[in-house]
Amino acid sequence: MPVQGWNPVRITSSIVLLVGIIAVSAASILIRNAQTTTPSLVIASYRMTIASLVVVPVALWRHQKELRKLRATEWLLAAASGVFLALHFAAWVTSLEYTSVTSSVVLDATSPMWVAIGSWLLLRERLTRPVIFGLIVAVAGSLVIGLGDMTQGTSSASLLGNSLALVGALMVTGYWLIGRRVRGSLSLAPYVAIVYSMAAIVLLIMVAGARQPVTGYDTTTYVWLVLLALVPQLVGHSSFNWALARLPAVFVAVATLGEPIGATVLAYFLLNETPTTIRMFGAALVLAGIAVTMSRQPNAASVEPQ
Repeated sequence: MPVQGWNPVRITSSIVLLVGIIAVSAASILIRNAQTTTPSLVIASYRMTIASLVVVPVALWRHQKELRKLRATEWLLAAASGVFLALHFAAWVTSLEYTSVTSSVVLDATSPMWVAIGSWLLLRERLTRPVIFGLIVAVAGSLVIGLGDMTQGTSSASLLGNSLALVGALMVTGYWLIGRRVRGSLSLAPYVAIVYSMAAIVLLIMVAGARQPVTGYDTTTYVWLVLLALVPQLVGHSSFNWALARLPAVFVAVATLGEPIGATVLAYFLLNETPTTIRMFGAALVLAGIAVTMSRQPNAASVEPQ
């Protein structure tokens, strides 16, 4: 007998979200490796440019009719989502230069607070009491994880990094909210093709404005950049966009709070960043909040256009 509140669409969407969380958890590790030789804005621009070069041909090949039928409003909304995504990556990737992996991803993960408010105000999505409780617990857990850095001192560098991570959280909120609205009527490939392309254009303009070189790096750096585009971006973010057509924006955003857990584990093994007891306690709170939210959010599935 199926568990009450769960159905095949919910189960499939949750599996897709889990895959996405695992994929995006690797982003901070790949970025840190690339930052030894490459400016942060260049890293972000490579991530979105490579992703665009993969998804645009697919969208043009399989969704020409859908693209031709898009209204001006849909084009503008998808493009605006791309601008928000570009600003998110510009701020968040740069934050990893100045603060720890855990603090960066944790502060960036506060976006559900802003998504919850935006979904209620703009999308008219109902927030039940259990969902609000799960949201509070998950965000509280994220803040507890970040407390590890805050108790070790607040240098100007760490303050800058933490501030940039928070800016990234605010910017990604626009990306989530617009995605929730547009993805209800637009299939995945055309949507991400427009969004990723716009993000790539904005980031390349920023790189040009900063007069940073886009070539001349060593082979290992290019490997990190390609992996960053293929795994966290194409697998990770595309999984989230797929889920946005079936689940409320808050549901998807809260589920992504699992990223700090994955990133912390990877940082421990690959970057020798040892999590403290307080960070582990925060991780437990995050998982509890995600579990409550995902098990009690009312079903809001929709059928993705083919």
